[in-house]
Amino acid sequence: MEFINRLSSLKFSDLSKLNASVLKGVGTPLLVLAALGMVILPIPAWLLDLLFTFNIALAMVVLLVSIYTKRPLDFAVFPTILLVATLMRLALNVASTRVVLLEGHNGGNAAGNVIEAFGSVVIGGNYAVGLVVFAILLIINFMVVTKGAGRVSEVSARFTLDAMPGKQMAIDADLNAGIIDQDQARIRREDVTKEADFYGSMDGASKFVKGDAIAGLLILMINIIGGLIIGVAQHDLSFAEAGEIYSLLTIGDGLVAQIPSLLLSIGTAIIVTRQNTSEELSELMVGQLFDQPRVLYITAGILAVMGLVPGMPHMAFLGCAALAAGASWWMQRNAKKVIAQEQAKTQLAPRDDAQPNNSKELDWDDVQPVDVVGLEVGYRLIPLVDKSQGGELLARIKGVRKKLSQDLGFLVPAVHIRDNLDLGPNQYRVSVMGVVNGESEVFHDREMAINPGQVFGEIPGQETIDPAFGLEAKWIGQEQRQHAQTLGYTVVDSATVIATHLSQLLSNYASQLLGHEEVQNLLDMLAKSHPRLVEGLVPDVMSLSSIVKVLQNLLQEGVPIRDIRTIVQTLVEYAPKSQDTDVLTAACRINLKRLIVQELIGSEPELPVITLSPDLEQILHKSMQAAGNDGSGMEPGLAEKLQVSLSQAAQNQEMQGQPAILLTSGILRSSLSRYVKTSIPALRVLSYQEIPEDKQIKIISSVGQ
Repeated sequence: MEFINRLSSLKFSDLSKLNASVLKGVGTPLLVLAALGMVILPIPAWLLDLLFTFNIALAMVVLLVSIYTKRPLDFAVFPTILLVATLMRLALNVASTRVVLLEGHNGGNAAGNVIEAFGSVVIGGNYAVGLVVFAILLIINFMVVTKGAGRVSEVSARFTLDAMPGKQMAIDADLNAGIIDQDQARIRREDVTKEADFYGSMDGASKFVKGDAIAGLLILMINIIGGLIIGVAQHDLSFAEAGEIYSLLTIGDGLVAQIPSLLLSIGTAIIVTRQNTSEELSELMVGQLFDQPRVLYITAGILAVMGLVPGMPHMAFLGCAALAAGASWWMQRNAKKVIAQEQAKTQLAPRDDAQPNNSKELDWDDVQPVDVVGLEVGYRLIPLVDKSQGGELLARIKGVRKKLSQDLGFLVPAVHIRDNLDLGPNQYRVSVMGVVNGESEVFHDREMAINPGQVFGEIPGQETIDPAFGLEAKWIGQEQRQHAQTLGYTVVDSATVIATHLSQLLSNYASQLLGHEEVQNLLDMLAKSHPRLVEGLVPDVMSLSSIVKVLQNLLQEGVPIRDIRTIVQTLVEYAPKSQDTDVLTAACRINLKRLIVQELIGSEPELPVITLSPDLEQILHKSMQAAGNDGSGMEPGLAEKLQVSLSQAAQNQEMQGQPAILLTSGILRSSLSRYVKTSIPALRVLSYQEIPEDKQIKIISSVGQ
């Protein structure tokens, strides 16, 4: 009774939602039951006509969706639909076979109007013609479309699985360079997994179509033989009458099944041969097939020559030649208009100083300040920074600035981009505070295949060096991207190459990007949450210039300043005792030791380090005390031996996949850090006081005198 009361209290909208959810839940079981019913239960002729029509309509819908789908992954349910459609068609074959063999002796329409139409209208009532047409359809479906689609599916599945490591590395490289964020990286990883699953499923789904074609041939032979036996033995028909009646019905039944099968086979071939791009198939075909007007000119000339040959159908050949020539002329005229419009957009406006009537006296506005961060590009790289031409570099640089700002702890200045005709057409140059810090050459219409250290083959291309990390690389065509990823190369476009190089340079010169304005903004932000901590710091405790110098020292030594609260607390505590920025920097490093070690080894419990022998440390102490803190007073022979030993130890650590860390005393740490910064940049120098209490020290090697 309570259930009835609750049911009566539901609104109409609630009932409609309930019905919709119930229908969604029982859709698949009903389809399975319908297939079993067609196999087991007898079906009347009118229902058989309806099911055959639905089967043809379903095949046409699947084919059209395959054509208009922009990316194969947008139709990821295609393998399942192919299985369901194949099972339904086979169940219809069983049901139609039962009707043909039971009711075929009563006339052509006894098995339904659809079978009769295909048996009489389509093939003209001639079973010999029907056999030939059925055989041709079977050959086209089985030997051409299905076999080719199956081979493409196998190759696509294999190459997609082989290319997964390279694609994952490319995603990680874009994430580390700041080009994408965590959410975008997660979406791209999901797309890679879905792509592998899809092509793996398509490899198996193509076997459904192949088996369906073989089953259609076997069902045709069985139906003809069974019809002859039933017609002659049970219904007292002559052999000729039984052969004619049952052959026409069986061929009509086979054609009704083979046409949807052929449509699904074509849809399968279209899906597996599509490129994974967000463009419609018609746009790709027209854009790439008729991209060159001269091709149509040559075709028109050949057709015209063939049309003038005696005995040839002149009107057909000459008419097609005229159409090809007209289409080529129209395409060439439109291409010239587009080029003229682009040139008009990119044409430079006349400068004020080039106009004699607008001459004016120089003032301070004509003195341009130095760009904090500048990027100059050659004229062929302008499409990379022009949004109207699809340039992605501006978005990549924005991503780099965002990630570096989050990692370093302050807002990285904007990058001023401009073209420079003095550079090579494919060259770019990065400057910090007006000083060129890096330059290289890229090709905007090619992609860089970087050798990460282990590849499974060579790929043809122009050899180069990755400007960011100095790895061996090659410039390849965009069509070689998937093949290069399969061989283990990390493939990136030219915009990513520039953005990664820019990110590396800005990280190395982060200390030069931090100035008084940036530090004041950091203090203002800290004052909002900790006003007592910042109150009276500047200028009572220390000057703003001293704070800037301490923060620059930390950045120069690779320590981020994200934890500005701990840094200011340290300065408030130690600045009254000493105004030496090196001493204050060392104090900040000790209080930031957990952050420093986390940047090096993450959450690992052990810290692998390289140490100096006690005798060597004693000698270095005396040398530093005699010459100051820059290490310039070190004996040349000792300096050379120390550099070689530390370089070898650092390389051994890198080969084992571990960070290169030199552990020494607090007195030597600052001097040795400056000494190895340029010669051994991968080596980080820590003091004993900078090791957190929860980390265990593991000595890997000890460098002696």
